[in-house]
Amino acid sequence: MSANEKTIDGSIQSATINQGWSAHDRTWVLGLFATAIGAGTLFLPINAGLGGLWPLLVMAVLAFPMTYLAHRGLIRFILSSRKPGSDITEVVGEHFGPLAGKLITLLYFFTILPILLLYGVGLTNTVESFMTHQLHTTPLPRALLSFVLTAALLGIVASSEQMVVRVMSWLVYPFIAVLIGLALFLAPQWNDAVLHTVPTASQFSITLWLSIPVLVFSFNHSPVISRFAVAQQQKYGTQAVKKGENIEKYAALMMVVVVMFFVFSCVFALSPADLAAAKDQNISILSYLGNKFQNPLIAWLAPAVAFVAMSKSFLGHYLGAREGFNGLISQHLESRGKSCSPKLLNRFSAAFMFVIIWIVATLNPSILGMIESLCGPIIAALLFVMPMYAIRKVPAMRKYAGRPSNVLVMFVGAVAISAIFYSLLGF
Repeated sequence: MSANEKTIDGSIQSATINQGWSAHDRTWVLGLFATAIGAGTLFLPINAGLGGLWPLLVMAVLAFPMTYLAHRGLIRFILSSRKPGSDITEVVGEHFGPLAGKLITLLYFFTILPILLLYGVGLTNTVESFMTHQLHTTPLPRALLSFVLTAALLGIVASSEQMVVRVMSWLVYPFIAVLIGLALFLAPQWNDAVLHTVPTASQFSITLWLSIPVLVFSFNHSPVISRFAVAQQQKYGTQAVKKGENIEKYAALMMVVVVMFFVFSCVFALSPADLAAAKDQNISILSYLGNKFQNPLIAWLAPAVAFVAMSKSFLGHYLGAREGFNGLISQHLESRGKSCSPKLLNRFSAAFMFVIIWIVATLNPSILGMIESLCGPIIAALLFVMPMYAIRKVPAMRKYAGRPSNVLVMFVGAVAISAIFYSLLGF
């Protein structure tokens, strides 16, 4: 068997396993990295730096272990199936029953939909801020502006889905380069304002509590983990878990280094008051940087990059949300002995989501509030809690029980989920 031959039944020669770091591995490191690094990164510096340096340092320490260990748990869960090649929905159905599989489909949809909504809000605010501060014009009425932007983005999807996927992959790497470039550009602007903010124990706790869901959201790449795990099984057979964990480790390390460098650079270049202003204005850190610094390049480049990043994320999440919504409708129709053509389903999904996105973008709820109280907690339930629950309940997963890392993953997941109560209880 050659080193490049794929298998899914576990019958693979040691020469294949011992071939070292391959092009396949490097491709997946970059793929996982590109999936995680997106528009969520643009809001992390705002929350991370609001409470001063100490909460930021704690987040920097937590970022790698929580990202790596949580996604490693999901990889192990997907690869615990008795049927090679099963995706996450099939694995959930195998371990917990068909009803649980349907619930996971529903939960996936409600994981993606709020993210789609917050990008609708973010794009509207980015364009509105750009028209005000860079073009020095009066923005369109918000309802009209959000209508035009939402219609344009959904029109792009309707015209060519393959082009959407291709363009998204092209945009990832320039976006990463711009993030690093901006972090380096801001270095001469660093100051000690953040050091003068010394939070009380209560302020420190609340800042850290609300930042955990934002961290979860910013480093999340769980939507691609199912496909990633299956790809490792096809390539490495019985060694898929070990190789998958190794690839995930390097990808998570790259994510944390790049993102936290950008976060620290933003926090040290701005003051806590600046970060609070960005949160109040409900705009990304790039839009705020473009408005604050009198450098013409940054003034135009930063909002443009923010727009491209959020558009990219919007389009990608729309495809996922539509898939989940179509799946829910199809399951409901099948239970009634009915069916619907994919084209009609897509049209219905587009109409439904257009109305929802337009309304939410017009209402302009807090983006960080949505991440803290909705997106981050729901992602944490799937990514952190479900695999740890499986370790206790699924025989194939019990070999991972009793490890200290499980406690950390469960604790971070519980903290992220508990942030829902911050807004519900009116803290």
